[in-house]
Amino acid sequence: MRTTSDRYTLPAIALHWLLALALIGTFCLGLYAHELQFSMTKLKLMNWHKWAGITILFLSVLRLVWRVTHRPPADVPMPAWQAKVAHLLHWLMYGLFFAIPLSGWAMTSAKGYPVVLFGVLPLPDWVPKDKALGHQLEELHEMLAWLLVALVVAHVAAALKHHFIDKDGLLDRMRPGR
Repeated sequence: MRTTSDRYTLPAIALHWLLALALIGTFCLGLYAHELQFSMTKLKLMNWHKWAGITILFLSVLRLVWRVTHRPPADVPMPAWQAKVAHLLHWLMYGLFFAIPLSGWAMTSAKGYPVVLFGVLPLPDWVPKDKALGHQLEELHEMLAWLLVALVVAHVAAALKHHFIDKDGLLDRMRPGR
C-alpha cells in the first residue's frame, strides 16, 4: 500500500527515530563498556548493551514489516544514480539492523555468556560454545557496527545536502511534526 502523502506515515517516522536513538545509544554504550576493565559495572553495562541489541532486533522486525506493507512516498526529484545509491544505502542499513544484533547474540553464545533479556527472559544460545568462534564473531560484530556508523554518516550527510543545498523537502518527509 503506497502512502498518498509526500510524508512517511507516523509509525514509519516513529520507528525511524526510535531506532536512530537506540542505535546511537547502543553503539556508544558498547564502545564505552568494551574498553572497561572486567568489573561488575562492565557486566551490567554489557547486559544493557545486549538488551538494547535485542530490542533493536525486535524494532527492526517491526520496521521491516511496516516498510514492506506500507510503501514510502515517491522519491523527490534527483538524478537516477542518487536514487539508486539512496535505495542501496537504505537496504544495506536494514541488513545491518539485523546482522549486528544477531552477530552480537551469536558472539555472546559462543563465548558462553547467557543473554537474559531484561534480567528475566533467558534467550537460547544459537551457536555452540567456542571461544575462538566467539572472538571471530566479536571482530565481525565490531566491523559491522563501524560499517553502520559509516552508512549512517552518509545517510545524514545526504539528508542534510537535500535539505540545505537542494531544498527539495526530503528531510521534511521524515521529520516529526511539520
